[in-house]
Amino acid sequence: MTLSRILLWRHGQTEHNASGHWQGHLDSPLTERGREQARAATPALLAYEPHLVVASDLRRATDTAKILVEASGLPLRLDKRLRETDIGDWQGLTSAQVDAGYPGGIKTWQSDPTWSPPGGESRVEVATRAHELVNELDEEQDGTVLLCAHGGLITALTAQLLTMPVSLWPQLGGLSNCHWAVLGRRPGGDGRWRLLTYNAGA
Repeated sequence: MTLSRILLWRHGQTEHNASGHWQGHLDSPLTERGREQARAATPALLAYEPHLVVASDLRRATDTAKILVEASGLPLRLDKRLRETDIGDWQGLTSAQVDAGYPGGIKTWQSDPTWSPPGGESRVEVATRAHELVNELDEEQDGTVLLCAHGGLITALTAQLLTMPVSLWPQLGGLSNCHWAVLGRRPGGDGRWRLLTYNAGA
């Protein structure tokens, strides 16, 4: 079996998104706006006809995915490899607090995907663990799958699936809450992924 399309869907707005705090593996819940965003996105995502939803086990992604699953009856799996980047000591801080405690850290983080915050992981490491899941799905599924995850992970995984040089990864912008990217394969092609849609929203 071989996948023909992957939908990468970022979770809805969380309390930490709304307050400007860095999340990482912290399990900040969805706001009511985040739930509304998920409900609004559901019809557009279902139009791609996914047959399986796999979500990060962090609550903000799981709860986002459940809104779509409850509306569609699609099967849902949880996989910790879809968790957001572990940002270590930065978790729970605002950008101002990160700048004060780790001068220059955010700029380095944004420009070097091989660099990790203190106690955390790099975007290359994040992409590698998520890519492992994609490879497994590719062996057992065909058609379209939807992965409900996190902004940092989606950007890193997209870059890796497109085989972009790591030095160019920072050129991919982040996804807004409840927006998505679509990667597809050309029928009869060489099996490589192509970027069809990026940061689309309802």
